[in-house]
Amino acid sequence: MRFVWAVVAFVIAAVMIGAGIAQRTVFQGPSEASATVQTEGTSAYTLVDGALLTSVPGAQTLRVEGDGEVFAAYGRTADMEAWLADVPYTAVTVDGEGVVQTSEVQPTVTATSAAAAGRSPVDSDLWLDEYEQTGTLSATLQLPSEMSVLIASDGIAPAPANVSVSWPIDDSTPWAGPLIVGGGIVLLVGLVLYLLGIRHVRRSRRPRRKGLPLPVTEPISMVGGAEAKGVISDSPGRRGSRGRGVLGGRRALIAMPALGVSVALLAGCSADAWPQFAAQETPSPTPTVIVPEGQFPPAVTEAQAQRIVSRVSSTVAQADAALDATGAAERLAGPALAERQTNYTLRAAIPDRATLPAIPAEPVQIVLPQTTGAWPRTLMTVVESADAATPTTTIMMMTQESPWDEYKASYVGNLEASTNLPELAAPYVGATQVPPDSSFLVLAPEKVAAAYADIINNGQNSASWSTFDTANDLLLSAIQDNKTKRTDELNQTGAGTAEISFAASAGPATPIALATLDTGAIVAVNVYESDTAKPTNADAVIKLDNNPAVKALTGVDQSATGFTTTYSDQVFFYVPSQGSDDQIRLLGYRSSLLEAKVSP
Repeated sequence: MRFVWAVVAFVIAAVMIGAGIAQRTVFQGPSEASATVQTEGTSAYTLVDGALLTSVPGAQTLRVEGDGEVFAAYGRTADMEAWLADVPYTAVTVDGEGVVQTSEVQPTVTATSAAAAGRSPVDSDLWLDEYEQTGTLSATLQLPSEMSVLIASDGIAPAPANVSVSWPIDDSTPWAGPLIVGGGIVLLVGLVLYLLGIRHVRRSRRPRRKGLPLPVTEPISMVGGAEAKGVISDSPGRRGSRGRGVLGGRRALIAMPALGVSVALLAGCSADAWPQFAAQETPSPTPTVIVPEGQFPPAVTEAQAQRIVSRVSSTVAQADAALDATGAAERLAGPALAERQTNYTLRAAIPDRATLPAIPAEPVQIVLPQTTGAWPRTLMTVVESADAATPTTTIMMMTQESPWDEYKASYVGNLEASTNLPELAAPYVGATQVPPDSSFLVLAPEKVAAAYADIINNGQNSASWSTFDTANDLLLSAIQDNKTKRTDELNQTGAGTAEISFAASAGPATPIALATLDTGAIVAVNVYESDTAKPTNADAVIKLDNNPAVKALTGVDQSATGFTTTYSDQVFFYVPSQGSDDQIRLLGYRSSLLEAKVSP
């Protein structure tokens, strides 16, 4: 019976081990799915649509082969199509049956001069990320359906024609390991049963001792025949026993290699050959952010904003070092650019003229992008200085005028240490841009600069005095201190032969406003402050012995008609919503010399 059970165990073991091996070999499916794209190689750009990238679940591995430089970037499909709107390109998508399709898309808008000359796709602020390699490029992505991949070389040469996308397929065999191990165990049990059966047979065939005493034997003659018989009567039993022992050993040796094969296969099994019983962690609840229905996504992601700030900082730092106003214009505009241009002029003429504060690159503390699908687009950031010697917190309003332009900082100011910003939306939610003539704020953004200038001019007599939180306004006190200083300097040098007057007005820059969570807004405006020094005596002149900056800007060292000096203030306010009891509050500012000229 032991032999029967041993045979059954061997059969079961063979089936289990065979099934486990088959799962890891003949029955194991492919480890990935792939789609190959072969374009005609005539367009400078190829756009791989998100429909193809997400046609198979899982991470996407993009592989591009070309002869020279290979460039790939991904971003929102709408943004990429807008960037390609003025050039022909190859669109790659997939139909309802999963068949890859390519088509040539013609320009939908008039080509720009940059596009006509061959626009480089490298370092565009629209991309969420980009890759560059020579010859072959491979990148693993995890993109949703609303994102696409742009492929190019340098924007002039045809885009690489050989493109493939692959997705990993779960080819794990979680029962292969248990089957092989279980088969090995059953095989071992069968071997033990087989050996026990052999042992039982051997014991059952041995001579048995009788229970009664044996009769006395007579001496046996040792002559030829009797001796031969005695030998014969003893030998067969011994030979039979040895014969059976050899047979059992051979069968045992046949079973041992099978067990060895099982152990070897088990040793070669990877983790995907076993069931995974990892505990599923229960995610902790997070606050719910309600996004208004139909709202556009934010113009940039947080990572995008950090990269944009870094590029602005790097470009401006290089321009500051070289006094390059053209280089600064690549990343600055409006009042922020105007103050830099004046500073470069002064530093070129006055060796010890101080440089304007640098724009820090990191850490970016606050990112507030506009929610929009059109252009221009606005982005507000707050960045702390990493320099312990000059700790500052910089607030910026940046604008991207078109898909082909980079973000440029229009307003740059410094936040005071005691400044409390209003509650803002998360970067992945974004904020709406408030129109300049909005009536939902206590004061429309386009009126804020003029109202503040009126306070500078008239103080408590201004009609807007109670609308602003003047008690905690550091800029107003700084302006008043400067007025007193300039008046005292003129009185000391002019000795009653000159007079000075001050005036403030709204600057020409368009205000920028982004909504806060309490339906208020952060508003950036431009204010001009001017002082005019004139002689009161027809024989007197105004000399610039102690004012090298005005001398450098005007090109003269004295004037009989006087001088007018203008300062530009970039001012950031929190403007509450209509019906609120809060006052308009100063958040930060930057004040710098803008221009000087001889009075008419």
